[in-house]
Amino acid sequence: MTPPIPGLDGAYWPYLALLLFAVLPTEIWRWLAVAFARRIPPESPVLEWVRSVATALLAGVVAKLIIVPPGALAAAPLGLRIGALAVALAIMLFDRRRVMLAVLAGEATLIAGAWLLI
Repeated sequence: MTPPIPGLDGAYWPYLALLLFAVLPTEIWRWLAVAFARRIPPESPVLEWVRSVATALLAGVVAKLIIVPPGALAAAPLGLRIGALAVALAIMLFDRRRVMLAVLAGEATLIAGAWLLI
C-alpha cells in the first residue's frame, strides 16, 4: 500500500492523521474564541452567560463523579466522596484564589480516606 502522501511511510501516518483529524479541528475554534473574546468586555452579559454555563457543566461532571463514580472511584464510599468534596469546597469558600490547593486537598482527603477504609 502506498502512503497517501509521498514520502510519508506507515510509521508517521498515524501522527499526521491525529494532527489533521483531532488537533486542528478543535484548535481552530479555540483560536477563534480567543480572537473574538478580546473584543468582549469582561462585565458583558455574554461572558456572564458563558461563565454560568461553564460552572453548570463543571457542577454536573462533579455530581456525576460523586453519585455514579466510574472505575476504582466506585469502591470509595459515598460519604467519603462527599467529604472530599466538602473539604475542597471549604477551601474554595475560604479563599477563591487557591483553586489548586482546594483540588489537591480534596484529592488527598479522598486518597487517604480510601486507603484507611478500603
